[in-house]
Amino acid sequence: FILNGPNLNLLGTREPELYGTTTLAEIEAACVGKACEHGLEVDFRQTNHEGVLVDWLHEAHAAGAKAVIINAAAYTHSSIALLDAAKAIAPPVIEVHLSDPQTREDFRHLSYIGQAARQCFKGKGLASYLEAIEAAARL
Repeated sequence: FILNGPNLNLLGTREPELYGTTTLAEIEAACVGKACEHGLEVDFRQTNHEGVLVDWLHEAHAAGAKAVIINAAAYTHSSIALLDAAKAIAPPVIEVHLSDPQTREDFRHLSYIGQAARQCFKGKGLASYLEAIEAAARL
C-alpha cells in the first residue's frame, strides 16, 4: 500500500518551488514501475481525510500487505490517530516525504508517524518514494 495524505492531489501545481512539478499521477506510475521490477503490486491511494488514512492502515493489515509506505503530509505533524494505527498494524510502515520537513518550519520537525515507522525517506522528491519501495522490497 502507498498512502498519500492531504493536498497531495494538487502536486504539480501546488508550491512547485517546494514540491516540484511532478504530479501525483506521475508519482503513482513511477511507483508501479519500480514495484514491478521487484515483483510487487502497488495499491496507491490519496485522501484529504485523516480517518480514511486510518481505515486504509487497518485495511493494509487485514489484507496482509508486505508494507505500507505513507506520505501523511500535514497529518505527519498532528495525527496521533495515525501514530496509533501505524503502531497497531503488522505490516511495517515506511514514512516518505517529497521535501525534508527538518529543513522547514519548526512545527514540521515533529513526525508522529515517524515514531512508528521503520524507515523514513525524505527530501528527494519522487526519489523518496522509489527508495521507500526499494526498502519495502528488501523486507
